Order: sequence, then structure tokens, then C-alpha cells
Amino acid sequence: MSTLASSIDSDIGCYHCGSSVPRGAPWHIELDEERHPLCCPGCEAVAHAIVDGGLESYYRFRTELPERPDDRQIQSTEAWVVFDDPDLQAQFVHPTEDGRRQVTLAVDGITCAACAWLIEHRLNALDGLESSAVNLSHHRLHLAWDPERLKLSRILAELAAIGYPSQPYEPDLAQQKLQREERQSIRRLIVAAVAMMQVMMFSIPLYVSGPGEISEGFFLLFHWLSLALATPVVAFSALPFFRNALRDLRTRHLGMDVPVSIAILGAYLASAYAVLTGSDDVHGTPVYFDSVTMFTFFLLFSRYIEMRARRRNGHSGNALSGVLPSSAIRLEADGSERVLPADQLRAGDRVRVRPGHGVPADGIIVAGQSSLDESMLTGETLPVGRRVGDIVTGGSLNVESPLEIEVTHTGRDARAAGIMELSDRAFASRPKIAEQASRMAHGFVSSLLVVSLAVAIVWSFVDPSRVLWVTLSVLVVTCPCALALATPTALTASHGQLRRRGVLVTRANAIEGLAQATRVVFDKTGTLTEGRMRLREVRPLARDLDSEQARSLAAALEAHSEHPIARAFRDRGPQEQDSTPLTASEVRNLPGQGLEGHIHGQRYRLGRPDFAMDAPPAPPGQGGQWLLLSLIGPREATPLAWFRLDDTLRDDARATVAALGDLGLEVELLSGDVSSTVGILARELGIQSWQAGATPETKLEHIQALQARGERVVMVGDGINDVPVLAAADVSVAMNDATDLARTSADALLMSPRLWRIVDAVRLARLTRHLIRQNLLWALCYNVLALPLAALGLIPPWVAALGMSASSLVVVGNALRLNRARLPVPSSTMVESS
Repeated sequence: MSTLASSIDSDIGCYHCGSSVPRGAPWHIELDEERHPLCCPGCEAVAHAIVDGGLESYYRFRTELPERPDDRQIQSTEAWVVFDDPDLQAQFVHPTEDGRRQVTLAVDGITCAACAWLIEHRLNALDGLESSAVNLSHHRLHLAWDPERLKLSRILAELAAIGYPSQPYEPDLAQQKLQREERQSIRRLIVAAVAMMQVMMFSIPLYVSGPGEISEGFFLLFHWLSLALATPVVAFSALPFFRNALRDLRTRHLGMDVPVSIAILGAYLASAYAVLTGSDDVHGTPVYFDSVTMFTFFLLFSRYIEMRARRRNGHSGNALSGVLPSSAIRLEADGSERVLPADQLRAGDRVRVRPGHGVPADGIIVAGQSSLDESMLTGETLPVGRRVGDIVTGGSLNVESPLEIEVTHTGRDARAAGIMELSDRAFASRPKIAEQASRMAHGFVSSLLVVSLAVAIVWSFVDPSRVLWVTLSVLVVTCPCALALATPTALTASHGQLRRRGVLVTRANAIEGLAQATRVVFDKTGTLTEGRMRLREVRPLARDLDSEQARSLAAALEAHSEHPIARAFRDRGPQEQDSTPLTASEVRNLPGQGLEGHIHGQRYRLGRPDFAMDAPPAPPGQGGQWLLLSLIGPREATPLAWFRLDDTLRDDARATVAALGDLGLEVELLSGDVSSTVGILARELGIQSWQAGATPETKLEHIQALQARGERVVMVGDGINDVPVLAAADVSVAMNDATDLARTSADALLMSPRLWRIVDAVRLARLTRHLIRQNLLWALCYNVLALPLAALGLIPPWVAALGMSASSLVVVGNALRLNRARLPVPSSTMVESS
């Protein structure tokens, strides 16, 4: 405990603001297994918000006391102003390069897609908010805002005002909260189920008995027992519907819980009034306790099934938050081992990972050789071999032998954290079909309330005794639950299935775009090939320059590049092991062309022959890719050396190209390499349309030309030079080892090196679109057919409850077919080789 906190306790002052605490004050906060007094409800609310948000360290490290909040501030932004503290924000707010701030919040009260729509539309109206994205599966909210125009406290206050109190996301606390919510849902469901069965037991004799077969006393007894059983269902099980409906009315947004609440409350109050006043005759002016309990149970059951489906399909993504082990074995300077929390590791530390232990952070193997299980990150079930010099990802499981790893990235900078952020970004926008379904459901609720009112007015003239149950049937049977669940359930299942197959969707429009694609355009190096360029030959052209000297000059330039070609120059030659490598300055990287920089005061160029000099000599051979190194003089350039590089074709490239063609997609190769190399690869893969020597500008123009004639283009690439065309394509896919910029620019990311995952993604996207259309068609047909039947008085309320629940379960079950989707796989030889 800090000195400040200790002095407050010793003076019996408020633990939050330091003010004196009234004698016998009930307000307190428990922290570090100690009970600390608080002076007022305001301090208690703010203190609990801090502790419940997992930010107890604020009280341990603060150096100043905040102002005491008054009662009015509890309902205003001031109650959240503590979250504007820079030291506190440093624990959970992530700054971006452009000066913005990003944060992930755990949100309470989310029940369906309508909640996500309300949160995003309310927050997006705030000046300074750049983006908001609700993750329905995990109840997380990802925000980006301009701190100069908007404060975090204002965002949190706005969320609380519309009924969604939020705290900074902490994986353990969020998981505990979701588990508590699930247990509470089960309790509500059990209460409704037990009451429904008992009420139905009392109701059935009343339905089937004839005149005089049951005495008046039994009628009254059954009604009173039904009232007693239905009351906890309405007061406890149905409470979430009432809360959500009240929130919707306050925000002037009609969600599906509004008609649900009207139906439940209307039926219960009318039935209770009839029983309490004795207005029901012996043979019962109908009471609706059976319909109330049945409607509540089936609605809770369908929502519980949908919630379980969302969380199961999102479990792999959520599990990434806990994939990094909690402890690590750090190697000290004297060679000793020290066990410490993994979050205390820093870049440059060396750690030992024993067999059966998880890799605590991203790093490079410096000693040892083993197999790693990367299934949590890549979806690949088989372990992969790793040796000295290989990059390993935090969260991988060491299978065989001990490894020593030098840490490169930890915590929020680790790849697992980046994957979580990209996954949350997928919910930042809604596919067009999802937006249409959301608008449709919103409009349907408004229309339903108008139609129900009209039905009530008409029946008040036709048969006043039937007004209540006919109107109740209309409200229940046409509840747009199935319509609201049709799209988000299918999309969530699709996200989960793609994630398990090693395809991380980072933008919501990717699934819709893949389903509508007509052409797939591949880059060559690092995409169709493995991107492991190897330097096969060096041919010096200058008399005073040997092969090793030429290679050293090229390596100095390529040290400033992330292109796969640069890796071929990083292994030092045998004569250079004991020498200091050359360094280049003022290096310029011209994507698609090459590199230019200064070494020892002289200017060099390395890259395509026509970039290295105006009139380059002809390459000495046809095989592989030839790069030219030139010395740029004051008047002309002098050729210094040719470098021949080659790459290895991915094992499943042929099968992938053939399968995409079978799906009716045009496949194209668009590369910046020389035509001879690109042409050979295209013929080998059976690609009819290919283009060589393409610069980033010409690639972009080509993609735009394809789109202008109506093509829907999927672009697959991995390098910095692919970023413009990735951004322009209808759907962009980045390879697993793509540059950081390419990954963040792409709509989807392959987590494994298998190209075949693109085929899986297209097939799943098409199946998802098909199931969404089926769900929407079913929901619309059901409502269109059920509404007139209910309005004519042909459907009693209990049948309406069954029909509504059945329609919702059909939609959820149909969407879950994605989990059982059987997708073709490449031939056995391809599978074994890949």
C-alpha cells in the first residue's frame, strides 16, 4: 500500500478523496483484503468503478487526491473523470502514431445486435470519436478517438447514460463477468422452466374439461396457484426484457424487447387483475399465465442458445487474451535462472522455454531446436520445427526440447495482442446485408406496434372479450427475434469457423466481399512462392570488385528493407564473419523498383536493371530473378554486379489455383518481377492471365480498371509494395508473414502458410451468404404468414409463444450449420507436403 493510502487510513479519512468519514458511515471499498472507509455514495461509486475495472493499482501509485464528487456528479461525466488521469490511462490506453488513442472496454448489458447498433450510433455522434466497434461474442468495445477533442470520461459517461456501463477490458475479469452472466441466465431459465411446467399442469385441465366437470373451487385454486408461479417468472426471469425495453424507450430506439415487454406485462397484469378481483367466472374468462410463462421461457431459451453459439464460435478468438503464459524463466547475466511474471519481460531479455511450456513472448531462437504447437494462433494441428535464427510467436507451446529465446516483443506489442486488435476491428463496420437486416428489424418493431394497436381497436368492436388475447397473440407471434438473429448469428459462426481454419477476418466486409468475388489476383514473391529468396549466384562486373565485396554492398542497402528479397542478403558470407558489416545511409526504398543509398560517401542502386541504370546490360541468364548493383556517378551509372535469386513455390499453390478456377473465379498473377520469371511461374501454375514488371502504381491502375468493368477483386499480397493495391481491392488478404503495414491494411489475414485457406474462405463466405439469405427469407415468411392468422384470432397466445420460439431456434440452428460444414481438401499428396 502506498504512503498516501496509509496516511489516509490512519487519519480515518475517505480512502478515495481523503475527506472525513461520518461516524457509522456504511460506504466502503475492499482492496487487498482490507476494508477501507468512504465518505459518501459518490466516492463509493467512483471507487467501485475503478476497482471493478481491474485498476486497483491507481490507489497504490497515486500521488494526489481527487476532488470529492457530489451526488449530481454520480450521474455525470465527473464520476468517470478519474479515467482521464494519464498515469491510469497508461495501463490500458494505446496511443497510435497519428496521435489518436485506442482502448478496449468490457461492456455490461449487451444482449443482441440491436445493442451494438445503439452503442455505435450513439458514440459515433460524439465529436472526436474516430471509430467504435462492438464485439458481440465477447461483449467488448474497441474505440479510437482524438484526445484533443474528446476525453475518455465523456465516452464512459455516455455509455453509462444509455444503459451500458463499461470498464477497461481485462481478460480475466471479463471472462469472470461473462461466466457470472451465463450463470444468471441459467438461473432465470430454470425458474421460467419450472414455473411453465407447473402452470401448464394447472391449465390443461381447464382447457379440456367440460361444463360441470371441475368445481368452481378448483378453478379458483388453479388460477391462484398459476398467479403465484407466474409472479417470479415476471419479476425475475423476464427482468432483462423490461430493463432493455426501458433503455430503448429512453434512447428513442425501438428494439425487440419493447413488444416483448408489452406482451408479458400486459398478459400478466390483465390475468392478475382478473384473479385478484374475482372477475373471472367459473369457467374462466381466460387468464394467460400459461402464455406468460411459456413465452418467457422459450424466449430466454432461444436467446441462451444464441448466446452459447456466439461464445463458442468466438472462443478461439477470446482465448488469445489468455494464450500467453503467466510466468517465464529469464536467464540472468551470470547464467542463473529467475522465474518472474511474463509481463515483466522486456525486449532483449533471454528466456528458457522447457518442453511442455508456453513461449512467454515473441522472440528469436538463439539456442536449441524443437517443434512448436502453434495451433492456437495458426489453426494448424501439426507442430512445426523451429531452430536457431527462427522467429517464434508468444503463446506457442514447446513440444520436444528446451529452447533459449531472445525476446523481441512483449505484452501489447506481441503478435497475439495484435491478432486480438485485428479481430476486434472486424466488428467496426457491418456488412451491407447486416445493416439492411438491422434496419428491417427496427422498422418491423415500429410497424408491429402500430398493427397491434389497430388490431386491438378493431376487435374492441368485433368482440371486446377477445381483445386482450388476440392483441397478445399478435405481439408474441410476430416478435422479430428471428429477423434480428438471422444475420449476426450466421456472421459470428462464420468468423469462428474461419478463425479455426487459420483465416483471421479483420474487417466485417471481407465475408461479403469473398462471397461476391469474381477474380483473385496474386502477387508472386512471398505469396505464390514461400518468400524465402536465396542468393544463388553473384557475378561481379567491375575488375576491382569480388563476389563477397559486391554482396556486402548489396547487404548494406537491403538491411533497410522488409521485402522478402532482403532476407537473402542477411546471411553473412564466410569471409565476413569476423569483419564489421558495411552500413548504408540516406537509403530510399522505391517499392517495385529497388533501393538507393550512400555507402562511404558514394551512391549505389540495387534492384531492377532499368532502375539501377538507364541503359543496363542484358542479364547473364534466364533462370531466377536477376538484380543489378550499380554505382551512380556524377555523369553516368557504372554496373558493378549481377545477383541471381530464386524462390520456392508453395506446396499447395497449384491445388489452390485449380480449386479457385473450379469455383468460377478468374485467377491472375500480378508481379513486379521480370517477365521471364513471371511467365515461367504462370505456366507452371496454369494461370492464363499474368503481368510482369508491374510497379505499385501500375498494379493500382490495373485493379481499378478491373473494378471499372464490374469485377469484384480479391488481392493477395504480403509486402509494402502491395499496400496501395490491397487498400484498393474489394477484399484484401495478407499472408501470414506479411509486413506489419500489409497486415493492418488487409481485410483478412492468413494465420498459416497454406494458400489453400483462401479456397476455404471463399467457400465459407458463399455458404454464409446463402445461410443469411435463407434465415432472412424464413423470418420474413414466418412473420408475413403468422401476422394475419393472429390478427384474425386463429392463434391462441400459447401457440404464438411456441411459434415465435421455434422460428428463432430455426434461424440459430441453420446458422450453426457452418460449424458442421465439410469443405473439400487438396489431394493427399498436397496435404502431406504442406
